[in-house]
Amino acid sequence: MTPEQAVETAEALTRAWNARDLSTFMEHLTEDVEWDDPAMPTPAKGREAVRSFSQAVLEAFPDFHYVVRPPICVAADGSRCAVPWAITATHLHPLRPPGFAPTGRQVAFDGIDLFEFRGAQVARIATYFNVLVPAEQLLRLRLRPQPGSFRERALVLAQRVWAAWLRRRHVSAV
Repeated sequence: MTPEQAVETAEALTRAWNARDLSTFMEHLTEDVEWDDPAMPTPAKGREAVRSFSQAVLEAFPDFHYVVRPPICVAADGSRCAVPWAITATHLHPLRPPGFAPTGRQVAFDGIDLFEFRGAQVARIATYFNVLVPAEQLLRLRLRPQPGSFRERALVLAQRVWAAWLRRRHVSAV
């Protein structure tokens, strides 16, 4: 695949996703595609698993919109590309799996997809984003403790207890 074809494929995937055209979206993926996304319970392996995850996301977030934030960075040999993006969506229906109830809240966050190509199709998608950003927006709850707060001190104490337990466990296993 040439770098130009890689960009065209990435843009075609975006158009298909935003049009809710999962048939066209799937045509750009290999049969054994693997998609690893922090929003997934486990990576999706194969077109049917990717379709299932995609349908679940689009059902839970009917206004889900994916925007590429140029530039798309492509390896010189066209074998891989990095696609920076911004997503907006409103959680209006349950997200299955795992069954999260709709919050009615909107999210807006940035991330990046790494595509690996085999021939003219995408064989692997690795999605990266800070999961705390949409989680905090959906829950309207600050998950990251304020510096110096009681919550931060309690988390540090819990981590120290856990680390001490792990060290003792490691020493006793040796």
